[in-house]
Amino acid sequence: MLTVEGLRSRYGRIEALHGIDLHIDSGEIVTIVGANGAGKTTLLRCLSGLQPISAGQIIFRGEALATTPAYKRLERGLAQSPEGRQIFTNLTVEENLRLGAFLFTDDRVDRDMENAFQMFPILKEKRNLAAGGLSGGQQQMLAIARALMGRPSCLLLDEPSMGLAPILVQQIFDVVKSMRDLKVTVLLVEQNAFGALSVADRGYVMETGRITMEGPAGELLADPRVREAYLGI
Repeated sequence: MLTVEGLRSRYGRIEALHGIDLHIDSGEIVTIVGANGAGKTTLLRCLSGLQPISAGQIIFRGEALATTPAYKRLERGLAQSPEGRQIFTNLTVEENLRLGAFLFTDDRVDRDMENAFQMFPILKEKRNLAAGGLSGGQQQMLAIARALMGRPSCLLLDEPSMGLAPILVQQIFDVVKSMRDLKVTVLLVEQNAFGALSVADRGYVMETGRITMEGPAGELLADPRVREAYLGI
């Protein structure tokens, strides 16, 4: 579904990504784990079109996307739930969700919203309240639900567990696992290596703008280098 070849990106004269290669097959949950500052968010921003690339290719469902604007990538089925949630705090929960469906005007929008409410019942309770009044966990649920309103075939999730209480972290990872039932392919970026690798099919380890390890998630979880560096074991 998604192939990245030799991807480079820079901020001014400083190169942040140094030739990233990865691939995601349809229906997979793939995670990229690594410490803060490794370049994970920059990579997702390159994929979604928010950060320019300086070299390399992004191939999504057979189509080159390197110069495609961000909104066109969403039209093609690539959506992002960004780091820090970035919801519209002055708008209601329902208004945030409807903005996620800005590409569509058909009757499915209301059904999509009901599906979102089934996934996150608390959002239905608060649908008419300002999103800024939600707790951190509820805001993260809203950010994911808003991305799903775009009917993506591939969802980019950036640090969905950041800053959440442990019980909410588990709930978010359960939602990630449920994407298989929705037939949504997922690329999950996380500092929480244990949680991410526990729900993923495959994983990549990223350090200072480079992929340093890759493999089945179970093998990475068992690798002594990963356990020492990211699991504190």
